[in-house]
Amino acid sequence: MTTLFDAVTVGDLHLANRIVMAPLTRNRAPGAIPTPLMATYYAQRASAGLLITEATAICPEGQGYADVPGLYGTEQLDGWKRVTQAVHDAGGKIVCQLWHVGRVSHVDLQPHYQKPVAPSAIPAKTKTVLLKDGAAVFVDTSTPRALDAAEIPGIVQAYRHAAMNAISAGFDGVEIHAANGYLIDQFLKTGSNHRTDDYGGSIGNRARLLLEVVAAVTDAIGGGRTGIRLSPVTPANDVVDADPQPLFEHVARHIAPYGLAYVHVIEGATGGPRELPDRPFDYAALKAAYRAAGGKGAWMVNNGYDLPLAEQAVANGADLVAFGKAYIANPDLVARLRVGGPFNTPDKTTFYGGGEKGYTDYPTLAG
Repeated sequence: MTTLFDAVTVGDLHLANRIVMAPLTRNRAPGAIPTPLMATYYAQRASAGLLITEATAICPEGQGYADVPGLYGTEQLDGWKRVTQAVHDAGGKIVCQLWHVGRVSHVDLQPHYQKPVAPSAIPAKTKTVLLKDGAAVFVDTSTPRALDAAEIPGIVQAYRHAAMNAISAGFDGVEIHAANGYLIDQFLKTGSNHRTDDYGGSIGNRARLLLEVVAAVTDAIGGGRTGIRLSPVTPANDVVDADPQPLFEHVARHIAPYGLAYVHVIEGATGGPRELPDRPFDYAALKAAYRAAGGKGAWMVNNGYDLPLAEQAVANGADLVAFGKAYIANPDLVARLRVGGPFNTPDKTTFYGGGEKGYTDYPTLAG
């Protein structure tokens, strides 16, 4: 029987096990430049089959939180090269999550204090993070402006360019962030997309940006080095769709031909309940739609997984299981899962911003 600890081939990547470190925003990249401390942080966790970086902005307009990294400047790429080298030296594999936050931003984080962009000029009823005197401060997001259709090809090209930058920086691949109420997800869902042009209205139109990005990225670096993250029903960042099942089954069928390395699915509410009574969703049907359309990418599950639940998921056919908060406090999570614990408890006061404390100073079983 397949276990969490068995090796697996995922697209072009050969992984030592099926345990994945999920993307975790930690706000420790001043000026959007990855630091040597970040290299230490990721290398400490390199025993995971796959590391997915914290969400990384593809362009200055894609920034939405203070001190999160970017993938569009020379200093940023040099910083990421230190990270990827450290991970590879430790025997790990790492992909970069490509991010455009869309409306989940603040004018203080945008070039020239301009409005954030979105499919429609509808503010997100959520918070973002600014840093004041070195401390994280949660503030309301700013009202966005609607993207003109003529601007959208430039955003698609920003994803393409960021993917190529990622490979040049030494990453093993990329993950397209199409989840959690950020730009691509905003286009997908009816609550945030009120457009009347070719990018709004029908399911096909709302999925157009996602599919254009997938086409551009896979053309640039190959499907075998490309993953995608989806969150069909999460309410994160004030996002909702009137009928998510047909929407995401459409997405699953249409990404299938691109030969993706994996599909990363957040089940339920990101960081919250796995079951949402007011937002039922059939994840087995989503996977079936992908497979029926010829999709061969690994199926990665995410949200609230512990060891028993992860073992059950693999037994039921999941190829990969992503762990989030557990990786904050347990750099050697693979070793701890093998022996059933114990597990360190994360210090929530150090999640966003700061230095080594709560970041690189958690103990391992080896001491």
